[in-house]
Amino acid sequence: MTPVAQVLIDASLPQLDRLFDYTIPADLAGQVTPGVRVKVPLRSAGRMMFGYVVALVERDPERPLSEIDAVVSPVVVMPDALYTLARRCADRAAGAASDILRLVIPKRMVRAEKAWLSAPPPPIPRIEEAVRDWAQDRVDTYPGAAVALADGERMALDAPPRPSGERAVGSWAEVVAAMAILMLARGSSALIVVPDHRDQAQVVAAMEGRVPTGSLVAADARQSGPDRYAAYLRMLSAVPCIVVGNRSTVYAPAHRVGLVALWDDGDPLLAEPLSPGVHARDAALLRQEQEGSALVMIGHTRTTDVQRLVQVGWVRELPASRPVRPRVVLSSTTDGEAGVRVPSSAFAAAREALRTGPVLVQVARPGYAPVLVCAECRTPTRCPKCAGPLRARRAGAAPECGWCGRRFPAWVCASCSSTRLRMASSGSERTADELGRAFPNTRVILADGDHPVTEVDARPALVVATRGAEPQAAGGYRAVILLDGDRMLLTEQLRIGESCLRWWSNAAALAAPGAPVHLVGVTGPLSRALATWTQPAYARAELSDRAPLHMPPAVRVAAVTGTQQVVARALAHLRTDVPMLPAQAVLGPTSGDGIDDQVRALVRFDYALGAPVASSLRASVITEALRGRRARKDRGPRSTPTLKVRLDVPELDL
Repeated sequence: MTPVAQVLIDASLPQLDRLFDYTIPADLAGQVTPGVRVKVPLRSAGRMMFGYVVALVERDPERPLSEIDAVVSPVVVMPDALYTLARRCADRAAGAASDILRLVIPKRMVRAEKAWLSAPPPPIPRIEEAVRDWAQDRVDTYPGAAVALADGERMALDAPPRPSGERAVGSWAEVVAAMAILMLARGSSALIVVPDHRDQAQVVAAMEGRVPTGSLVAADARQSGPDRYAAYLRMLSAVPCIVVGNRSTVYAPAHRVGLVALWDDGDPLLAEPLSPGVHARDAALLRQEQEGSALVMIGHTRTTDVQRLVQVGWVRELPASRPVRPRVVLSSTTDGEAGVRVPSSAFAAAREALRTGPVLVQVARPGYAPVLVCAECRTPTRCPKCAGPLRARRAGAAPECGWCGRRFPAWVCASCSSTRLRMASSGSERTADELGRAFPNTRVILADGDHPVTEVDARPALVVATRGAEPQAAGGYRAVILLDGDRMLLTEQLRIGESCLRWWSNAAALAAPGAPVHLVGVTGPLSRALATWTQPAYARAELSDRAPLHMPPAVRVAAVTGTQQVVARALAHLRTDVPMLPAQAVLGPTSGDGIDDQVRALVRFDYALGAPVASSLRASVITEALRGRRARKDRGPRSTPTLKVRLDVPELDL
């Protein structure tokens, strides 16, 4: 019997997403262990590739095998549990396990690795009694948090909508931090997955001074290569820790994970844009099922995805017996002004609140004038070169394209030949300018993508922020005004109602206790859900409306993109492999933007058919990749047909 190492090659080619057998040379016999990085040869063109040893077996090979060329590092960077999770996530999404591992395992940094190998193991964290009492008090005062810490528990929690004392930290951050601290005190690790660095900063601030040094690990894309690799090596230690980071944190190989907490799963930043595109929520569900840890999905609103899990009984909900609700004022029902962007009631509330503290004004879009129209015929302006929308950076400035960036000082309307422009909408900069004139001698703070602000003090100020960029205020905002709600709802997206409710709820949660929250220009179920703070009820109604129409997340949706022939072959193969697929399951294919004759089809299927559908589509991807490889040899690279598959797309967008 010959010792054989089964290696997963780190490559993006779909046909290489399998285990390759290599013999172990005598000089590497003691170094090749499961989980280490190795360098191995590929038969084609004599290339050397990096990979990970998955398992060691003994067998008599049927043909001669290549030898492992070298062991890159003795550190086991891919534990068996991590490979199992990556394999399950990839199979569910019709992708490659190596693509997921590439998101999790950083590049090797020799200096950081040597420092970690020479240093003593990290000490076992000890939580002080006072900190433990604080954490227990925070958990006990929040319904459902204590229950959620039980092993194997899966729970959807509604976050408390209020700031935490005089610190610029949300109550949700303190609740999540308290749960993680209690889990660490039990000797288990905790993973806290947040959308961006601002949420991460809040959780870290909530744990500041309460967690021993070295027990809090940050997983952040902003880190340098050595810092990220050092943090990853700390996770691999056999000592529990708390990991706080973005979407890839859900795969963190921490020791004995007892809790996975996911904050605001409706945020699009938790959806992985890289192949195979596994959402952090789906990866967390698979990890919880694999390890039996506690899983908590917490947010100010509830997505229809989580609501579906609640209705099928996979996730438990425990609403608060005495919910804390912001004081929401629906200005469209109390004000009679027509066409007024800031109604008199909201204006008066802002003036009154500015006597004691900051006021938040949420707007839809950044910039000064993001939409321009002809002043004569009201035709929206378009770029003559790329047909993109024109915008103005300031009053009197020449219009410029929002897509290609070209400026047009001598713009002429294509419909009526007029040269006069009109600003059809106000961005964050124009709103800040107008409110600054309306409230003289008042600080105006602009917070958007170009002007990031994470927190403000308790002094009076007008804070104009785009949705999702609202800074935290010490003690909370004395008033919150939500503008442009009607414009937000005009977006042609299936989930725009969910998104708007999430944006408004997150902004309303920043208000101080008793402070008014004015929602301007919105009526109907969304406004009622915000005013009564019954976001789960809105999610239930939305999910029930989508189920008869077979819209996500009532069903899963796969997007199949390629040339007409390639997509037709994949769909025919799918019909053969999954005969129980309904006839109306496939939408399309339809042509896309006209580039390279690409077409796109959507496949809707029940969750029970997920495994066979993913397997069939993955087989088609591999088949087309091999066919394309042969075509490159025969006719050159321009004749290569490709097939792209993406599962669990959130929109029915052809």
